[in-house]
Amino acid sequence: METLRSLEALERERLLTADPRLAEAAQSMAIALTPDMLALIDRRDPARDPIARQFVPDAAETEVSADELADPIGDEARSPVKGIVHRYPDRVLLKPLHVCPVYCRFCFRREKVGPGGEALSAGELDSALAYIREHREIWEVILTGGDPLMLAPRRLAELLARLDAIDHVAVLRIHSRVPIVDPGRVTNELLAALRGRRAALWLGVHCNHPRELSTATRAALARLADAGIPLLGQTVLLAGINDDLETLDRLMRALVASRVKPYYLHHPDLVRGTGHFRVSIERGQALMKALRGRLSGLAQPTYVLDVPGGHGKVPIGPSYLGPGHLGDDPQGLLVEDAFGERHRYPR
Repeated sequence: METLRSLEALERERLLTADPRLAEAAQSMAIALTPDMLALIDRRDPARDPIARQFVPDAAETEVSADELADPIGDEARSPVKGIVHRYPDRVLLKPLHVCPVYCRFCFRREKVGPGGEALSAGELDSALAYIREHREIWEVILTGGDPLMLAPRRLAELLARLDAIDHVAVLRIHSRVPIVDPGRVTNELLAALRGRRAALWLGVHCNHPRELSTATRAALARLADAGIPLLGQTVLLAGINDDLETLDRLMRALVASRVKPYYLHHPDLVRGTGHFRVSIERGQALMKALRGRLSGLAQPTYVLDVPGGHGKVPIGPSYLGPGHLGDDPQGLLVEDAFGERHRYPR
């Protein structure tokens, strides 16, 4: 079966309810739903299904608030050369293409990604790599997009080799949905393209719900881990998908069991037409606080907010340390443990 790429294809699979606003929602962003993800959807109630909600257009996408932005994390403001985002002194994003295996309806680059979206020409890629070579403070290059693992293995290997040849680049990181949503792409050819670098190579996988970790996906992650590639997990906190304690608990445990270290839990960005996905920061902090008492440190992601305007990520998790005192020490601090009890600690 092929990837579903139109409203008509989604209708044939009984994933949509009739609404005249869906045509407008579909025009705002490309559609792509892989067979692997389709197989996980509960057809009895797709409107509430946590997999379907991520990829199937919703009429709510036509509702845009004044706070929502076309470029919510300020990529354009920090892009000195096409394909490069230089937000932090020691690392850059490199965006070689804008194609993905699926298109998440909450994507912070939804204005850019999709078939026919801008990809770097040979000359533009040369310019992007020249920028990295010329800026010796760049220690890490993060390949994103789009999805870098949508490149043919040969092209990916060539790109990684060119980055690997830049002596001051010590770390290469790839952000991808591929192992989760299209695990069949994790072939021997792809593994060969990722292996054997001077620079350390890390792979960050985007996974939002424990049901995404199917048997095929777990096998793909195992092949990557067995190939010596360290795996990080990135999750977006999404209303109606994973904004409850039990789902986050199961997801983080499942990731660790698949040898994926939970890295970031992203607060949803101010993307146009995505208000129905957003939760409050207070809700996110409460969930993180509850997870602290249930999960080992190995399974704890950092809850982060990407500051609009290109100012980078900041941790926004709950605080456990506050002013006040217990007993006869007015200079002491109060520390709250993972179970809600408070304890004195000297300054």
